[in-house]
Amino acid sequence: MQTSVAMTDIGRRRRVNQDCVYASDQPVGNLPNLYIVADGMGGHRAGDLASSYAVELVVKAAERCMDERPALILQKAIRYANHELYQMAMEHEEYHGMGTTLVALTISGYEALAVNIGDSRLYEVTSRGIWQISEDHSLVAELVRKGELTPGEARLHPDKNIITRALGIQERAEIDLFPFQAERGGRYLLCSDGLSNMVEDTELCRLIQQEKKLHEAGGRLILEANRNGGTDNIAVVLVEIE
Repeated sequence: MQTSVAMTDIGRRRRVNQDCVYASDQPVGNLPNLYIVADGMGGHRAGDLASSYAVELVVKAAERCMDERPALILQKAIRYANHELYQMAMEHEEYHGMGTTLVALTISGYEALAVNIGDSRLYEVTSRGIWQISEDHSLVAELVRKGELTPGEARLHPDKNIITRALGIQERAEIDLFPFQAERGGRYLLCSDGLSNMVEDTELCRLIQQEKKLHEAGGRLILEANRNGGTDNIAVVLVEIE
């Protein structure tokens, strides 16, 4: 059984919140549950619309999908959302260039599946520490994987916000799937880069482990991101395996 909390904050520097969160501990179509974070881009109106509309489309598509395999359901739902966003951007000049990152999670027993496009992240936090399950689709992440940058250098790199994949910017979306075994008592953090850029992984781990209640842990994460500058919108979804 899972419990969850979802929250988002505009941060201290932005005038519009382009992050969107979704959490359902109950079935969504044939999915046993569904958790999503999306981080929009492309101007004030476009970025806000891209993230919220993408989440709405993914949820609706998952509700209607007749497949029973989570991987197929999420793939179809996200590709449908990408198609609709791309068409909207092509047909309306004010939405040209809009797009959004998206990271999603569903858990059945201890069988978990994450789907990712962009640089919003999924972390696993247990008594042993913190691990990033998703992989960033960003310029600096690719340089780290090639060994040309260290993770520490990537955090401070001036191009750290340049992403290489997003929903809505191309006719076909290239998404990554991450099947894994969830852990009893484990906590799973989905977040936008407004959190991960502001709070180091070790501190994320400490704050999540320290608070017994999920909503208090989520609030502490947002508070810490704002305390460290709050330069971007902040999105947090926390899921706990009870």
